[in-house]
Amino acid sequence: MKNGSSIRKRMLSLRPALLSDALGKSGGMDHYMQCYSAKCRMAGQAFTLRVHTADILMVGKALSDCPPGHVLVIDGQGECNTALWGAITTECAQLKGLEGIVIDGAIRDLAQIRRSPLPVFARAAVPNAGGAEYTGEIGIPVQCAGAVVSPGDWIVSDEDGLVVVPAARVDAALERAEALLKVERAIYAEVKKGKDLGQLLHYDELLKSKSASGGLPQMRFAAKTKARP
Repeated sequence: MKNGSSIRKRMLSLRPALLSDALGKSGGMDHYMQCYSAKCRMAGQAFTLRVHTADILMVGKALSDCPPGHVLVIDGQGECNTALWGAITTECAQLKGLEGIVIDGAIRDLAQIRRSPLPVFARAAVPNAGGAEYTGEIGIPVQCAGAVVSPGDWIVSDEDGLVVVPAARVDAALERAEALLKVERAIYAEVKKGKDLGQLLHYDELLKSKSASGGLPQMRFAAKTKARP
C-alpha cells in the first residue's frame, strides 16, 4: 500500500459510487446519513469511537486523540433524539485539521455547522444534548450506519453519501475503481455521439442469455438435463 497522501489523492479522484462498485456494490453507509456542513467531499482514514447511548463524555477525548487528516467516526448507536456533536466541536476539529466527522447519531447547532467547510455527516439534528456519565471505547471496530468501520479503514464521501473501504482492500479497490472510471468515460463519450446505451451494454444479448437459461433454478436444471446425451 502506498503512502496516505497518495492514497487520499487517488480516493478523491473517484466517486464513492465507483468505489462501491469496485467493492462488489457494497461498502456504502445507510441512506439516512446526511452531510450537514458546507462541504461533503472527503477521504481519510477512520479514527473510531463507540459511546454509551446519548452520552458525550468520550467525544471530547476522541476529538483530542484523533490525528489530523483522519475522519472521526462515532458509533452513537443510532440515537437521534440526543445530540453528540455541535458547533464548538466542529470548530475544534476543523482547526485541528481533521478530514471530517461521521456520527451514527444526532448533532445540533445546525446553523453554524452549515457554514463550516469541515464535512460533518450524521443521522439527524436535534436541540437537546447528551449527558457525560459513561466511558466509551476508542480505536475499536464499530458499527456505523449499517457498515463496519475499523481503525485505519478509508472513509470517502460526496453528495451521494459515504463509503467505507477496508484497509486490507484499498489497493485492489483503487485499481478496480480506476479501471471502471476509464470504462465509464468511454461509455459517456459514445453516448454523447448518439449511440444507444442498450447496444453499448449488450442488453439484448444479456436478456437472450437470461431467457435461455430459464428464470427459475428449476428451469435451469431442466435445461441442463435435456442437454445431456
